[in-house]
Amino acid sequence: MSQHLLLILLSLLFILINLISASPIIQKFKEAPQFYNSPDCPIIDPGDDDDDVAAKPIFCSRRAVHVAMTLDAAYIRGSVAAVLSVLQHSSCPENIVFHFVASASADASSLRSTVSTSFPYLDFTVYIFNVSTVSRLISSSIRSALDCPLNYARSYLADLLPPCVRRVVYLDSDLILVDDIAKLAATDLGRDSVLAAPEYCNANFTSYFTSAFWSNPTLSLTFADRKACYFNTGVMVIDLSRWREGAYTARIEEWMAMQKRIRIYQLGSLPPFLLVFAGLIKPVNHRWNQHGLGGDNFRGLCRDLHPGPVSLLHWSGKGKPWARLDAGRPCPLDALWSPYDLLQTPFALDS
Repeated sequence: MSQHLLLILLSLLFILINLISASPIIQKFKEAPQFYNSPDCPIIDPGDDDDDVAAKPIFCSRRAVHVAMTLDAAYIRGSVAAVLSVLQHSSCPENIVFHFVASASADASSLRSTVSTSFPYLDFTVYIFNVSTVSRLISSSIRSALDCPLNYARSYLADLLPPCVRRVVYLDSDLILVDDIAKLAATDLGRDSVLAAPEYCNANFTSYFTSAFWSNPTLSLTFADRKACYFNTGVMVIDLSRWREGAYTARIEEWMAMQKRIRIYQLGSLPPFLLVFAGLIKPVNHRWNQHGLGGDNFRGLCRDLHPGPVSLLHWSGKGKPWARLDAGRPCPLDALWSPYDLLQTPFALDS
């Protein structure tokens, strides 16, 4: 073989390798079993709501449990596992509606097909989030993954979901439930609370903001009249009607605009929520967010459960259970996530 021909073949091989490595990995998922309502579940009929927005009454029903999640290719494996866990532990799984939010740049058709394939019976809608709405307000944080515009979609749920949806449970994609989500959805928000979430008052709240924030005589008074505590925004019960009435999206955007002028925090989408809501939320039992299982934002080291009962396990932090399992370096608690993993592996045998 001539040297010239060998060089041509090597060049073609190099191009082929680059094309393969640049191609997105297509993940295929198994179909989940269908889950049915228990006999005492409320019946949802067209008379449940006065709004005629959706084709099916359940999408506007007050008797349904409305769940909102983001959806993207990077976290689709976690999202599918989370949905399965919600349905499997629900006493009324047919009364659950999922409201998924995907960015305008995502392949929404492919994401919708993935969900439909694994859950052909599921009532869900995919809403398109125009990320340009928030991209101009995002400041860099300590971890690039936190800067993804889709992380900020939770601030825009009141605008994205139809007005007939008055209450929603927001869930991150890196968690599983081991309890009935209806219990969480039924959280009493009282007379005026906009959202509910587990509070962690032992956390060092001041660490979530910079010295520039605390040294500013005006900004430092933000929490003066509140008993402000840290809460994790990956699990929240939100009254969307009160959110809309109070224009809370605009309030969050105001703090993000402030961050553009003065660096007052380091962590992505969390601090604006704390600035607006900390000390004003309805506290929820810690069992509903055993968070931090993904370790810190730098190394993603293994962590143990917090003391007490568990209804929801949350792999917030850098380490995700599917990535650690694939790498052959799982943490002990990742074994609790794996039974909900519907990824179809190439060599899997049908059981």
